[in-house]
Amino acid sequence: MRFKINHQLFTSIKKKRLLFFAITVAFSTITLAQTSKPITDYMAVSSPIVFDSKAYYLNWSSHPTANFYKQEYLLKGEQAGKFKTMILIDAITGKQELKDVVATRVAELNKMKETNPLINYEIIHNPKTNDYMLDFILTANAEDGSITIIERNVYRYKIFTDKAGNKSAMLFGVSSRAYGSDAAKQFLVSLKQNRKDLMNKVSQFKIPEIKIKQ
Repeated sequence: MRFKINHQLFTSIKKKRLLFFAITVAFSTITLAQTSKPITDYMAVSSPIVFDSKAYYLNWSSHPTANFYKQEYLLKGEQAGKFKTMILIDAITGKQELKDVVATRVAELNKMKETNPLINYEIIHNPKTNDYMLDFILTANAEDGSITIIERNVYRYKIFTDKAGNKSAMLFGVSSRAYGSDAAKQFLVSLKQNRKDLMNKVSQFKIPEIKIKQ
């Protein structure tokens, strides 16, 4: 599956190969809000999800609004607050345009950038399938500016048909982290050398079919 960088959809997108931005409080996951309540598989996705020859098990789910669903998957033995790699699946039911869903996330990043000039991201578009990919990095920093957590995210957005027959939007994402200043430096070195590897794996992955339980 071949993706191309979309230079026309959003004129504000920076054309950079290494993506880095620092955000001190906002992360892509909402692990701090997780509780010990029973986990509901809202999307009827068989667990585990096997990605890159590793099995990820449903660890948390949420249905915060009428048409939004979110599920997170971890490796056995990993915890939400200290994970190294996480799989995410989000779904928005009802008639959706992928470019609008992506634009919403881009607007959020641009809003963050108003107070943090380091924020950057890259959007890649597959014109044949109309899938989009969003690649970005977040950091949490100590008071002295050193990195305490670094998180890289690769999101792939695609259309699915919801129960009502609408062309709805879903997201398959892979989030990876390192903890501490030294580990963050190594994380960035590895990213610079191997950035395309994860993007290729996400772009080629057969995303599980979802069926929203309503």
